[in-house]
Amino acid sequence: MRRRILVCFLFLLATVLIAAEPQSRPLTILHFNDLHAQLEPKPDGTGGIAYLAAAIRREKAGCGWCLVLSAGDFVQGTPVSTVFRGVPVIEVANLLGIDAATLGNHEYDYGWQMVDQYLRTARFPFLVSNLVDARGKTAAPPFKILTAGGLRVAVIGAMTMDFRGLQTPDHISEWHTLPVVETVRRYARQVRSRADIVVLLGHLNPAEEDQVLRDVPEVAVTIGGHTHAGFTEPKSQDGREMVRVRSSSGELGRLDLQVNPAEKKIVSSKWSRIPIGKSTIQPAADVAKAVAHWEAKVTAMMDVPIAESRRAWSGADLKALIERAIAEETGSDIGFCNRGGIRAELPQGTILVRHVWAVYPFDNRTVKGKFRGSQLPAPVTAGRTIDPNKIYTLVTNDFTAANQSQPSQLNSTGLEFPEIGPLQRDLLVERVKKKKVLE
Repeated sequence: MRRRILVCFLFLLATVLIAAEPQSRPLTILHFNDLHAQLEPKPDGTGGIAYLAAAIRREKAGCGWCLVLSAGDFVQGTPVSTVFRGVPVIEVANLLGIDAATLGNHEYDYGWQMVDQYLRTARFPFLVSNLVDARGKTAAPPFKILTAGGLRVAVIGAMTMDFRGLQTPDHISEWHTLPVVETVRRYARQVRSRADIVVLLGHLNPAEEDQVLRDVPEVAVTIGGHTHAGFTEPKSQDGREMVRVRSSSGELGRLDLQVNPAEKKIVSSKWSRIPIGKSTIQPAADVAKAVAHWEAKVTAMMDVPIAESRRAWSGADLKALIERAIAEETGSDIGFCNRGGIRAELPQGTILVRHVWAVYPFDNRTVKGKFRGSQLPAPVTAGRTIDPNKIYTLVTNDFTAANQSQPSQLNSTGLEFPEIGPLQRDLLVERVKKKKVLE
């Protein structure tokens, strides 16, 4: 009798202990960031949205607990995007099975009015919690609660506080950002009772990413974007994770989690970076067809030979080439181009119009001003012999002029550029045509 009582007691105790154990559930997040309209593979064979689509579909196969998330900057960077103002990129991205995305600063490159069209075109929700107009209305919903494998996943979007310094005023009108940490924390606390885990899609600078990881414990996972270099390892703090992959469809991230819904915490995690390109996977046929449709619309204008180059151009050499080109084409003494505006290399061999557009895809106009040598800022005078009393004509672009106070631009204030000229990209095309041979 005593033995039977003991067995029953042990059985009940075991049942209680098992029930008391935290029950974890799987959640897999497939993520990418900063697509930048990279519909086709790059010259080195990496990237390409049809290859990215194939990888996403392969990883999602049989995964009832997978979400596909993107951390912004879908548009800007290739001719299809520039010519058609980004809309084809969103249309093709609809084929990726995205569950949610945040807006990136380059979504505003064709003007704030285009963002509404992107929101209408997308078959997935764009989210942003801290980008607001003068009335405080957000540019897109601040968050969305998704379901994956029975887990309630609250996804919040956030934009870098650098936003207004990353555009010209006419492109963004009254839109501005609220403080990242405070805003994300407020929404994370608001949704936490309705979700089992909170995820942030952050189009943020590295310092802001680190602040969220450190100061917003309610966010269990941060999917990063904006910075084009991916992590080699996740960043972790107190069981929370932050990840980011390489831009331009070069990588797909896979974050496999075990989540404790009761405590809204990650029990375990594993992150992997999946390379994307011609050598890694066959393209998704339907996506490749959609890309071909749009590329066919620009090839007659873009795939036109305009010069031969004896070598490849990149870095400081390419910057100097651009500055000489815009100075000579506008009859100026000095040209200035910020490094951040140079988005690709010029290859050796035949130069196509497409190559120049890849180097400088932006619709920024050249602007000119006259200044004494003593007025010229350090980024302009570096490496040049300047007479402080001589009057110089300086040409740059309207983006640099509007954001001249930034260290990455002119690091100066009060410089006026009253003369507005052609698009900088068009001047580059014309200059390369005239040169015929770059060496």
